[in-house]
Amino acid sequence: MITARQIFKSYGQLSVLKGIDLDIRKGEIISIVGASGAGKTTLLQIIGTLERADKGSIAIEGTQVHLLADKKLAQFRNRKIGFVFQFHHLLPEFSALENTCIPAYIGGSGKKEAESKATDILNYLGLADRLHHKPAALSGGELQRVAVARALINSPSVILADEPSGNLDSQNAKELHQLFFDLRDQYEQTFIIVTHNTELAGMSDRQLLMRDGIIIES
Repeated sequence: MITARQIFKSYGQLSVLKGIDLDIRKGEIISIVGASGAGKTTLLQIIGTLERADKGSIAIEGTQVHLLADKKLAQFRNRKIGFVFQFHHLLPEFSALENTCIPAYIGGSGKKEAESKATDILNYLGLADRLHHKPAALSGGELQRVAVARALINSPSVILADEPSGNLDSQNAKELHQLFFDLRDQYEQTFIIVTHNTELAGMSDRQLLMRDGIIIES
């Protein structure tokens, strides 16, 4: 489903990615592990089209995303890629339901359609009684579940997660990890996860170990 070939990325004189080759199948849960500074987050951002590689190619479901102009790339990202970060990045003035709907609105969905789908997802994630709560009234685990709902709203092909449980206590982290696998089983969802959490990495279908800008072990 995702193919990356010879991905290079530098910032000034600092070479961060040094020729990454990667193949990911639909429905896989992949963990990218390695020490800080290995290039994990940079690779995730390039796969997610948030950054462009200096050299190399990336295809997602047959689309050569590295060839897309900025506007087309933004549209592709909105439809095909969901993001979950260590910090939830919810907008404080909006409810859980409203935060979840935002990517759908950007993609052109109507209010009724977006709210109906967001409600279904939030209910599935165990947040039926939190739909109209604002972020300040939610727990850490609930905030991250809303962030997952927001990532799912446009039925993306892949969800990219950067240290998704890094800001959670052990119980909420365990529940979030299990949620990823439940979503894979329910929706055949594909996940690429950057993590330092050894438990989550061990649960994954594959671990990719990065060191000094290359994948040294799969």
